[in-house]
Amino acid sequence: MESIVKHAQGLVYSLLCLMPSVYQTASLNAILGLFLEAQRHPYPEHTQIKSASALSRFLNHYNWSTRAVIRSTRQAILGQIAKHRPSKQVPLKILIDLTTLEKSGKFLHLSNPTQNEPDPWVRILNGKRGLHLVVLYLVYGEWRVPWSFRVWRGKGYPSPSDLACKLLGTVPKQLTQGKTVIVLADTEFSTVKFFNTVRAKTWRIVVGVRNNRKLQDGRTVKQLYRHGKRAPIQG
Repeated sequence: MESIVKHAQGLVYSLLCLMPSVYQTASLNAILGLFLEAQRHPYPEHTQIKSASALSRFLNHYNWSTRAVIRSTRQAILGQIAKHRPSKQVPLKILIDLTTLEKSGKFLHLSNPTQNEPDPWVRILNGKRGLHLVVLYLVYGEWRVPWSFRVWRGKGYPSPSDLACKLLGTVPKQLTQGKTVIVLADTEFSTVKFFNTVRAKTWRIVVGVRNNRKLQDGRTVKQLYRHGKRAPIQG
C-alpha cells in the first residue's frame, strides 16, 4: 500500500506541474483535496483553501490541455493497477452513472447558442438545469477510478443510454481479458440497446428496472418477481 500512495503522490505532483500559473496550481490542489478527503462533500463551496468562484473559473476553458491531463492520469492508473493487481477472483466492476452539474445564470458559452455551438450544453433533465454527464467508473479491488465521460447534449442527440454504450468501448482490454466483468447502472440505462451491448461483450449486467416494465409475453417485472421466472424485456 505504501508503494501505491507513493506513486499516487507522484501523479498528483506531475499534474500540478502541468498548470501554467501559481493560481491554477492552487485551484487544482484544492479540487484534488476535496476528492481525496472522501468526506462526500466534493463541492467548491466546501473547500477552505480557494473560493467557489475561483474553482469555477479554473474549470473554464484554458490553454492547458485537458486531454493531456486525462491521458497522463490514465497511463499512471493502468501502470499502478498492473503492479498491484487484485487476485484473479476479484471481478472488475463498471459503474455507469448520470451526474448533473447544476448551473444557474446565463453561461454565455454553455447555455447560449453560438455559431460554433448552435445547441447549448446546459439543458434541463429530470427537473435539473445544468451540464449532464454520463460517467463511467472502474471498480477493481480497492481501486475506484472515474475513467471516462460524455456530455448529454439534449433532444436530437444521443441519449444517456446511447452515450453509455459508447463509454463501454473505452474500457481498457488489459483489465477485462480473462476477468469477470460486472456492469452496474441505474434505471436510466435500462434499455434493450444497453442490455445487448453488454451481452455482446459477454459481461454480466445489474441494472435497475421499473416494476411496471412490460415483458415480451405481456407480463410486468413485478409479476415476474412473484412467479420467479425469467423472460425478455421489451424495448
